[in-house]
Amino acid sequence: MGLVEAVRHHFLRRAWILSAFKEPVLKGSVWRILWSRHRYLPITGSRLCLYEDGTELTGDYFSSVPDNSELVLLTSGQTWQGYVSDIHHFLHAFHKPQAGLIQAARQLLSGEQAPLRQKLLADLLHTVSENTEAETRAEDPPWFEGLESRFKNKSGYLRYSCESRIRSYLREVSASASTVGAEAQEEYVRIVGLMCRKLRAEQYHSSYFDRGAEADSRLCTPEGWFSCQGPFDVDSCASKHSINPYGNRESRILFSTWNLDHIIEKRRTVIPTLEAAVAERAGREVSWEYFYGLLFTAHNLKLVHIACHKKTSHGLSCDPRRIYRAQTKPKRRQPARKCQ
Repeated sequence: MGLVEAVRHHFLRRAWILSAFKEPVLKGSVWRILWSRHRYLPITGSRLCLYEDGTELTGDYFSSVPDNSELVLLTSGQTWQGYVSDIHHFLHAFHKPQAGLIQAARQLLSGEQAPLRQKLLADLLHTVSENTEAETRAEDPPWFEGLESRFKNKSGYLRYSCESRIRSYLREVSASASTVGAEAQEEYVRIVGLMCRKLRAEQYHSSYFDRGAEADSRLCTPEGWFSCQGPFDVDSCASKHSINPYGNRESRILFSTWNLDHIIEKRRTVIPTLEAAVAERAGREVSWEYFYGLLFTAHNLKLVHIACHKKTSHGLSCDPRRIYRAQTKPKRRQPARKCQ
């Protein structure tokens, strides 16, 4: 049984797929035609429609249906929208795939020569073979192949992965201390120290990749699915890229190619603006929390598939109103009043 046939068999056990036939001498209704050829089929409350688009057949329309067209006989309460329904059933089948469907896909792949069909089948099998619910090394040993033994669960490793990215941003900020003038260097180092302490308190925002974290502190679903947020200059990903690095080893490795992209660019804009702010503060206090948000948090970070990562200049700048803390004006003293 082929893959599509297996899906049909699984989901259309009560919706019969037939082949249309016509006999010039037969002038009865659609139902009489069916009944004369397929006496075992259910008739009461049933409807007959074209497989490809779901068009419901009547007695008059039946005579114009080409020979060998595929028909679907629906029992009461069933619906059919043509290929849309087929795709829906197909996706539903592989949401929680049956062993028979997976075996059928493997059999097709083993004998397939066409590159496109090979890719489609391989991608399909890659997806359905994911062991997404497993979390520990004992539950899914292949997922941990190539990783150090200190990683005992998937969430722990992905938290480490996110932390490593954030730490690399901190190293870039710290390295710029040497380029700041001598007079501003001490203040710059102090600000970097404040950022470092806040990052430690926030565990380097490692929860972004942790499916077990609170909803407002992670970038994935509770199952571990990440969706591309699209390039910096659009609201969403037109290609609908998604990945679940919790599923299998290959997805874990591929996820490392996804980027946490700074909307306002880190290297071209944020760090140089911070350097200038410290050097030109002239008694004002730099709002380091503003720069912290731009450098290390999802306020200025978008998770993007490598194909959606635009490396051209973003052309965006920091908000000049937020670079320094607002200065509080001292209250003016009221002149003393003479006693009357």
